[in-house]
Amino acid sequence: MSVWKKLFTAVKGSANEAAQAVVDTQAIKILEQEIRESKEELRKSDHARTQILAKCKLAQQKVDGLNKSIAEYEEHARKAIDTDRQLALDCAQRVSELKGQLETEQSYLDQFVQSEKQLAANIGQAKNNLRRLEQQVDMVKATESVQRAQVAVSSSHLGANSKMKTATESLARIQEKQNLRSAELEAAEELAQSESTDDLEKRLAGAGIKGGKASADDELARILGK
Repeated sequence: MSVWKKLFTAVKGSANEAAQAVVDTQAIKILEQEIRESKEELRKSDHARTQILAKCKLAQQKVDGLNKSIAEYEEHARKAIDTDRQLALDCAQRVSELKGQLETEQSYLDQFVQSEKQLAANIGQAKNNLRRLEQQVDMVKATESVQRAQVAVSSSHLGANSKMKTATESLARIQEKQNLRSAELEAAEELAQSESTDDLEKRLAGAGIKGGKASADDELARILGK
């Protein structure tokens, strides 16, 4: 593989990683937006269910009223049969009409009840799914925050170690320079002391008090005297 091809592959890989990172970053935002939209849809569903429940209540009231009316006219028919057959027949006819209305209203009521049960089940399932999704998103966000903190701490630790190493090396160089300067000062002091001692010895020798060179006669006398 040529150098240019390798470079192109590396750049392409970096671009893909960058694009994937953008997608991953946006994924949470997209999910949060979808959660908000889902909550709004569920709010509308709850409102629709409330309307169906209201219709169920009204339909139940109609059914109960029709049943009550049917029972009353049946009672009227039983009472009128002995005194007024036609009145009893009219009551019976009224019962028949009311039963027709009852059948229709009961059908509406059954439909409303079935729709409300199905809608309630769907809403409950959707809310459970939404709750789990929210928990997962919260976990992902929390994990992301923890990992970013860990990366920051790790980077700080590495940076601190690097700075510590640099500071230690600088300190070692400073100590080395100080030791060298101390050695130079000690050498200079010793040299000064040596020069001072030599000068004093010369002065004593010149005064004939100490040291000095013996004359040839003195040295010969010493040798012959042995």
